[in-house]
Formats: sequence, structure tokens, C-alpha cells
Amino acid sequence: MIGLIITATISVVMIMVLLVVAGTFTWVERRLLGFVQERLGPNRVGPFGSLQWVADTVKILTKEDRPPPGADKLAYILAPAVAATPVLAGFGVVAFGDGLALAPVDVGVLFLLGMMGLTAYATVLGAWASNNRFSLMGGMRAAAQMLAYEVFLGLSLMGVVMLAGSLSMNAIVEAQQGVWFVVLQPLGAALFCIAGVAAAHRLPFDLPESENDLVAGFITEYTGMSFGLFFLGEYLAVLLVSALAVTLFFGGWQGPWLPGPVWFGLKTAVIAVVFVWLRATLPRPRYDQLLGFAWKIALPLSLLNLLLTGIVVVARSAS
Repeated sequence: MIGLIITATISVVMIMVLLVVAGTFTWVERRLLGFVQERLGPNRVGPFGSLQWVADTVKILTKEDRPPPGADKLAYILAPAVAATPVLAGFGVVAFGDGLALAPVDVGVLFLLGMMGLTAYATVLGAWASNNRFSLMGGMRAAAQMLAYEVFLGLSLMGVVMLAGSLSMNAIVEAQQGVWFVVLQPLGAALFCIAGVAAAHRLPFDLPESENDLVAGFITEYTGMSFGLFFLGEYLAVLLVSALAVTLFFGGWQGPWLPGPVWFGLKTAVIAVVFVWLRATLPRPRYDQLLGFAWKIALPLSLLNLLLTGIVVVARSAS
């Protein structure tokens, strides 16, 4: 009983910290976008505009939030929660330091992939429930995109699993004591990062909510806190993909001098900033180009990477 209370307390604290980190990340993104686009960005609320995300949160919480006419009310309300909850659950298996994970399960990688895959249901559910043609088209785009990119997202990290011999996040980090897996698996790392951007629905892969042709896609009819939950799920997904990339390819918490959690946070922050840099610099491709790249280029390359890794692992074990 005491163990259950401690776990629940740590979970609540972790969720609160993640909410603050996600809110702060929105401010960092807006400041970086302002710098790249040669404008000021948020600079009025708090020092350097650092409290702008707090003001935005208050505004979202106080705005009217109700389903549009003709919407399926239950599905409409349920979809935003489905967008944020699986991503929050995914952080439970992330190893922030040596033995520092809320739930250090042996199949942590599989659990994370499953949680990330559940977010596709949120977009499709919200799109269908909104009773709007632009929302429905955005939801169909999200489903096709997730189907295409999740295939090689999983295959791209199987090389790491084969080299580490485990699906445990701790074991994968410990296997990188000599050399990071990004050196041994450069193709797998590149494919994982591309698929991770698509899984998080970030530019240039944000076609499910492309404002140029779909208004706002699957979130067109959402306002207030419901919109905020979709927004929160997207930014948490960026942080989760960054944390997973650090664990799989960049040595996790390992590093000299500084404590392990500090190294993990710094590496995760650098990769999250790369997400912002991609948003600021890359154009959005056509939808057929997006799917064509996934099925015709990325999937064969991930299979080739898996084949070559298998040959190396078998040859190493035979010698």
C-alpha cells in the first residue's frame, strides 16, 4: 500500500514537471522562431517573455469550450484526452538516469512504441466527431501518415535492440558505454529521427493540420481546454521522441562530470531544439510526396539496415 502511494505521488510530481517543461518549451520555440525569422517573438509577459505560456494557459482555460452542432459529443470530448494521456504514460518507462525510471520494465521500447501509436486514434476520433469536412480530411491524413511512418519507425530502432540484446531502456543505455549507437547505426538514427518528426505531427510533416488547405485539420472545431490538450499532446510528443532518441542513439544519461539526469536533460533539449529548427527552415511537402517517401524510400532503407545489422550480429556471435 505504501509503495502504491509513493508511486502515485511520484507520478503526479512527474506529470506536473512535464506540464511545466512542455509550457516552457512553447516559449523557447516561439523565441527561436522569432530569432530565425528576424522578429522579436514573445517579450512582454515576464523576463524576456518567459511567462507568456502561463498567460496563454490562462486564456485557454477561460475560453468557451463546447462541441459544434452535429458533433458526436462523447467522442469529441474523449479525443483530446486520448491525445495527451498515452504520451504522458510513455514517460513512465524513460530512464532519466542510472536506475532512475518510474517503471523500468523489460519491454520499455515496445511500450513506448505502443503509447505513441495510440495518439493516432485521438486525431481520427476527434476528426470524425467534429462533423466537419476539413477535420475529417485531416484525420484521414493523420491515419495514413501514422500507418506509413510507424512501420519504419519501429524497424529503424530494431538494429539498436539487436546490438543491445534487450528491449529495456536501461540495458540499451548501458550497452553504449564504449560507443554511442548513433556511430554504429547512423542510418537507423536518421530514419528514426525522420519518423519521429512525423509521429509528432511537426513541420514539415504537419499535413494533418495543414492550415494552408485544411484550415487547421483535425483540430479545426476545437477551442479552449480541448484544443489545449491536443496542443499539449503535440509538445509532449516532441519531448518524448527526443528522450527516446537520446536513449537509443546518444548514450542516454551517460556523460563526464555532470550527473546523469543533467546529461539526459541537456541531450533531450538539444534534439528538441532541432525540431524547432526544422520547423523554421524546411518547407511542407505535398501529401503524396510524404507517403511516397515513407513507402518507397524509408521502408526499404530500414529493412536494409536491419538486414546488415543482423549479418553483423550473427558474424560477431560466430567468431
